[in-house]
Amino acid sequence: MNALHRRHFLATLGSVGTTAWAGPAQADPARGEGIAVPIGGALRFDNDEVWSRLVALAGGTGARFAVFATAAGNPERSARQIIQALQKHGAVAEHIAVAPRIASLDMAAAVRDPLWIDKVRRCRGVFFAGGAQERIVDALQPDGRPTPLLEAVWDVFKSGGVIAGTSAGAAIMSTQMFRDAQDVMSVLKGPMRPGREIDRGLGFVGPALFVDQHFLRRGRIGRMLPLMLAHGYTLGLGVEENSAAIVRGDEIEVIGARGALLADLSAAKHDRTTGAFNLQGARLSYLDRGDRYHLGERRLTPSAAKQAEARIDPNSPDFKPYFGNRPFYLDMLGDNTIAHAMTNLIDNGQREVRGLAFNPLPAVDDPAPTLGFEFRLYKGADSLGWFTGSFGGEDYSVAHLYLDVQPVRVTQPLYTAWSR
Repeated sequence: MNALHRRHFLATLGSVGTTAWAGPAQADPARGEGIAVPIGGALRFDNDEVWSRLVALAGGTGARFAVFATAAGNPERSARQIIQALQKHGAVAEHIAVAPRIASLDMAAAVRDPLWIDKVRRCRGVFFAGGAQERIVDALQPDGRPTPLLEAVWDVFKSGGVIAGTSAGAAIMSTQMFRDAQDVMSVLKGPMRPGREIDRGLGFVGPALFVDQHFLRRGRIGRMLPLMLAHGYTLGLGVEENSAAIVRGDEIEVIGARGALLADLSAAKHDRTTGAFNLQGARLSYLDRGDRYHLGERRLTPSAAKQAEARIDPNSPDFKPYFGNRPFYLDMLGDNTIAHAMTNLIDNGQREVRGLAFNPLPAVDDPAPTLGFEFRLYKGADSLGWFTGSFGGEDYSVAHLYLDVQPVRVTQPLYTAWSR
């Protein structure tokens, strides 16, 4: 019996008690609180679920959007494609042509131009394109000070509008962001220098939540956790490619192709005497499409498709695990590895899995070429999972697995030629 058939069988044995959901979040000008939508990057223009929800959140057909291609290498092309996608789903969208890559543009004057400011303030939605996030903060928030154009964006948000962004446009959503830190292992090893690897973001998701993008595909849990620890974040949200997180207050809803990872460090510990990054007791949840998470209550509500099937409780005496293998992951920062490890463990008879993150070919100037990190992922008393095959695959949601990260010494070279 494969996992799909097994889950349908188990669904007949019991049902899941869950909180009823009133429906998707909508912009509400009366509340004075907007909706932030970080998108994990690589957003496909045929992802109708995400594009249509953005328009619906901003008020539906006729909703006005301001498109900022400030981060893009080719702003005109990027803005044109985004405008077409929004208009296809009923929006009225316009390019706010303020970008350092626009030839002969006076940026200092553009961010104070009354024409652009008025156009933005009359919108119900703002969309930030992908590219290099430092271009956004350098243009709209130079030296950490908001320009009049950025204040107009904030006016949209505070009046109940929608602020969305993909890739670089997602990176700016939290108060701190990665400015230029492509090498995850370098961040794990440190340091993180202001103005180099990290910078101040624009903060639309509020001061308590950190946001990162291209998350599962690029193994960016290895850079999110050190930044959260260094800057006192207890909550971090890593959004996967072609997926979006709708953030309003304490509520997060995930839509799109895949999902997002939620890290909770509120009970985690760190040993400052170790001399390298380490963390004990980080709590991780994997939110699949259609799932919701309440940050204040630390509660995951699975999609309706998963609620229709049996809950996976690895602490129940009736738990019948589907997996029985004992995986060891040689690259915990690999493509979707952390998500695969979590979904395997929640439906496995094993209580923990382990893996490594290290540089098999360290750079010549690497100050710590033998430094690596062991990731230990394990179950707790509150660990739960859900499964569905209704999307055409074998899809899991996972609540509250735990993670320890410890520095280790990796032999260099890792292997040598075999000989008798």
